[in-house]
Amino acid sequence: MADIPTKKDENEFAAVLRDMADRSKAEVEYNPTRFRQMLAAYGGFETAHRLLSKKEPSDGFTNMVLAGRIDLTMECLVQSPRWNRFFDPNELANAHSLTGGKC
Repeated sequence: MADIPTKKDENEFAAVLRDMADRSKAEVEYNPTRFRQMLAAYGGFETAHRLLSKKEPSDGFTNMVLAGRIDLTMECLVQSPRWNRFFDPNELANAHSLTGGKC
């Protein structure tokens, strides 16, 4: 069972995701517009839960993989020790499967 994030956790997680989106634009020249819209509408954790519940990877994830920057994906971030406790085993398995365990 996943831990419930505090408001501080939510703010930190969303800030990291926004920073990754900024880096994607600056370093890969990919602007994850839809991802930013989701962050604004749902916050960081809800955005991640929604994306991890889908069977198919998002366009943004695919673009980062093609650019060789899997490190800039939410799927990688959620597997880190700092954040993985907020996701259930199915979500983490999906993230691990998508990234091939390369995070």
